[in-house]
Amino acid sequence: MTVAARITDLGTESAFEVLAKARVLEAQGKEIIHLEIGEPDFDTPRHIVEAGMQAISDGFTHYGPTAGLPELREAIARNSREVRGTTTDPANVVVTPGAKPIMFYTLLALGEPGVEVIYPNPGFPIYESMIRFTGATPVPMRLFEERAYHPDLDALAGLITDKTRLIILNSPENPCGSALTKAELETIANLVKQHPGIYVMADEIYKDILYTGEHYSIASIPGMEERTIILDGFSKSYAMTGWRLGYGIVPEELVPHVVKLAVNSVSCAATFTQKAGIAALEGPKDGVEAMAAEFAVRRRLIADGLRSIPGIKCPEPEGAFYAFPSIEGTGLSSGEFEDRAMAEAGVALLSGGAFGEYGKGYVRLSYANSQENIQKAIGQLDRLVRAL
Repeated sequence: MTVAARITDLGTESAFEVLAKARVLEAQGKEIIHLEIGEPDFDTPRHIVEAGMQAISDGFTHYGPTAGLPELREAIARNSREVRGTTTDPANVVVTPGAKPIMFYTLLALGEPGVEVIYPNPGFPIYESMIRFTGATPVPMRLFEERAYHPDLDALAGLITDKTRLIILNSPENPCGSALTKAELETIANLVKQHPGIYVMADEIYKDILYTGEHYSIASIPGMEERTIILDGFSKSYAMTGWRLGYGIVPEELVPHVVKLAVNSVSCAATFTQKAGIAALEGPKDGVEAMAAEFAVRRRLIADGLRSIPGIKCPEPEGAFYAFPSIEGTGLSSGEFEDRAMAEAGVALLSGGAFGEYGKGYVRLSYANSQENIQKAIGQLDRLVRAL
């Protein structure tokens, strides 16, 4: 079979591959503790479920506007004004089935051969995959373990060239769990303002799961709202991964291009899920707060537990629900650690190499699992490492 050459530039998410391997072992009778999937292990809050069910009963099962239902776009804009301190207008909101389309549409609109895109590394693997797919050149912004996975902003200034068209930020960050400070974002904003042709894509999907201080958006800095594409959604904050509902807040001149790409691909997000999204934004937040509080407890368990294992170092996660420890001291490569953790310790986790060149020597563990299972996994990994 002959396929287009650009298809070979597409990467994947290894979490789903590791999950598939784990399911095979489970079918053979082996017990696996799942720390590979980045998905909240909570049910969608009941008032959101009921809103979705009611919407189906009320006939919201037809096509909707490509950019999203007006009432959801208004709710998103209002939420952004309240949470981020922006001046977001509903006209700048584009609703999509999940947040990934916003990544793809932004990169398709801005990326092309001869263009450079700066992105965090280690980072969400789809960034680099999509950059390459557009023909643009990915330029990694390294996140350093010794800086608790924050970038060297002096080095960032040196990465910007006259070919740079987009800088991708992810805070809180997957896989490292780091969160950019207000001072760091202000420094980045000052760099961007020196280059009129550069946009920022701020992936803020984990903004509600933060353990140190409050979320701060680069879009709230004067002069940056019109230069920033905010990527956000409902999957992580409201445990709505299967509902597939995300959105972008997009500068005015990019809105028609993003909408046109949506018309040519997904048509629209399901209307009943959008009704559920309104309930999520406008309803009680106790479910979100309880989930974040539970993740904070698990963070303590997994970070302290990993540090107790010989040869493993683990910076403190500041947000999201991932730990990204160095395992170089064990003598195993990231890939070997992933394989042996599953085969010998019964723990599914991800090789850091799946998150880019600078992820080698590390592994990612999601603590979207029970406290009991996290403690059990730490014990089993400890025995594995001590037996090496």
